[in-house]
Amino acid sequence: MNPIVEFCISNLAKGGQVVFDALEKDPNIDCLEYGCLTYCGQCNNELYALVNGDYVAGENPEQLLANIYKHIEETWMF
Repeated sequence: MNPIVEFCISNLAKGGQVVFDALEKDPNIDCLEYGCLTYCGQCNNELYALVNGDYVAGENPEQLLANIYKHIEETWMF
């Protein structure tokens, strides 16, 4: 079982697509995209993804990608 990283399509359009594309190439991570993840306030202000249900954000795509991998490293149990 791989970690699941979920993205809102609106946030993908704001720069998260770079992160989604990078994570899709990682065979140890499952990426999903949804029409909305109901984090609209945060979605307007920063890039984010849900990592196994936990909110992870970054100021830019590079920081979001690093924060996602850090979160997985710190919390993943499998």
